[in-house]
Amino acid sequence: MNSNKYCLEDLTDEILYDIFEYVDVYDIYKGFYNLNKRFQDLAIHSNVLTKINFSTMSKSNFEDYYRNILMPNQNRINFLRLLNPFAVGIIFSRPRLVLNFIRLETLVLENIQIKHLYKILDNLVHLHQFYSLTISISDYIESLTLIFARIFLLSKLKYCKIEYQTKNYEEPLFTILIEDDYSPMQSLIINGRFPFDSFGHLLYCLPKLQHLSIDCLVQQRFDTEEEEEELSLIQLKYLKYVSLHIDHIEFTRFKKIITEVFHYVQTLHLTTYYDGAYLNAKQWQKLIVTYMPYLRIFDINHEGSVKTNTLIYHDIINEFNSSFWIENRWFFTHQHISKDQPDNVILYSTAPYRRKDYVYYWELNEPICSQIQKENYDSVKHLYICSTEIKDTYLSYFPNVNYLTIKHRFETSGDSIPTILHRMIPLKQLTKLVIECYKFSFIEIFQLLYMTPNLYALKLDHLFFSDINLNVIKENEVFQYVSNTNKIKIVNFGVWCSLNEIQLIVNLFPQLEYLKIGMNKKEIQSIVRFLLLKTNDKTQHLLFLCILRIPKIYLKKLNVLIKSENLLHDYCSKFINCDLCLWW
Repeated sequence: MNSNKYCLEDLTDEILYDIFEYVDVYDIYKGFYNLNKRFQDLAIHSNVLTKINFSTMSKSNFEDYYRNILMPNQNRINFLRLLNPFAVGIIFSRPRLVLNFIRLETLVLENIQIKHLYKILDNLVHLHQFYSLTISISDYIESLTLIFARIFLLSKLKYCKIEYQTKNYEEPLFTILIEDDYSPMQSLIINGRFPFDSFGHLLYCLPKLQHLSIDCLVQQRFDTEEEEEELSLIQLKYLKYVSLHIDHIEFTRFKKIITEVFHYVQTLHLTTYYDGAYLNAKQWQKLIVTYMPYLRIFDINHEGSVKTNTLIYHDIINEFNSSFWIENRWFFTHQHISKDQPDNVILYSTAPYRRKDYVYYWELNEPICSQIQKENYDSVKHLYICSTEIKDTYLSYFPNVNYLTIKHRFETSGDSIPTILHRMIPLKQLTKLVIECYKFSFIEIFQLLYMTPNLYALKLDHLFFSDINLNVIKENEVFQYVSNTNKIKIVNFGVWCSLNEIQLIVNLFPQLEYLKIGMNKKEIQSIVRFLLLKTNDKTQHLLFLCILRIPKIYLKKLNVLIKSENLLHDYCSKFINCDLCLWW
């Protein structure tokens, strides 16, 4: 150890600074800060310390890092990212502390509660170099008005990405509070339900907008003349890129946006549902020629049911093969969602397929539908499996997928599910797996884990232990191999488990750091005791626990348990929505 340290000390400052550029800031701190005075000074004065990314870490490590690195360097930091829902409350315990980050340019806040967000936004107004904001809100929201009113006051803001959720697919409210409430924002990404009746209001506030993406634009509850008048006042001379996921909005309504607002758009990505008018190629041609003369990329994905027979549907989509589309090099293909309902069809742009996600439905075993084309899916990173049957005769291949979501348990032609999936994607490169269907057995899941050794995060909405013997399964060779080799650190199970079942889960994932799971109410205290026991080597890496939907009385009960049995010395606990979270 000493000889290695002395060899490292022989390196010049310039070489060490070059090394620092390739190492995470926290690793620089842990690896170099306490070696000696020289390395401490190098770590403190390195430019990399201007970019602080608080990844998953224990509370004690966080506080150590916070005290020795973040606080002394507040006036130097230009990038700050906080993932932990407790971290914001610690760093910005007094909201005006934000004012000490005088060089802050980019702030990323994930899992932030709305009460903290309001206070931080109120103080960000005073930071004159701040231009990029990314926020993910943990609370359910009812209104966007107060959030955007504060965001629009950030006079230097160029980029904003906001993610939120509403209860029961409700539409959040959005209104303009001040008539001249304009924002200098150039790029806006909204991941959450945004009401279509407020879309015009939003655009009106963003005269310098260049890039717009909304992943769920939902049908308005009522029509207003005011909205139409406002559209005619909107001038978006800089808007070049638009990506919209449109949910149940009639084409006749959406056309008004195109004719009034999209004149300078060069790239248009649309995901639409149900209204067959979106498949009117001649109508699209007229709109593009008349109202979008600068359009270079037209990328559409429309899912809907054909009201007539399949042959007429093919006649409809054949209109997209006219000379206009070919000359612009805009090509399209389609897939049938189900063999039992061949009139349910998706039309999408191709050659090339540009999107990072792809929804895989049923594919024909025989190429009887001549218009379905084999495609190159190199751009796809996230694959959704929505088929109830997959056979390997005409499988598509997705070479660059690292994120897989399985929405339905599918039947195969004889081979196992992992074998079929391996013919579609290189399973070894998967880092995130989500299984939303309820028919996957526990055995099938860890057989799939056997072929995905590089998974980092696993989410299961359903999990059944009834088909296995909890004691016998631990001796299974595949189970033991997965337990010894998997790298999974984040587990999110939307199921309620007994103590024995959670013991099995912990045995399977010994690298676990973050666990979100339901617990049988009668065993909650026993389970928490098991997870927090210092003698439990299977949970030595665990540092964050989220217990799904339990009564608030358990916050007090678990605090009493932890303190009376000395399970943790330093920890935080609180409810986020209906879930109880512990961090230590």
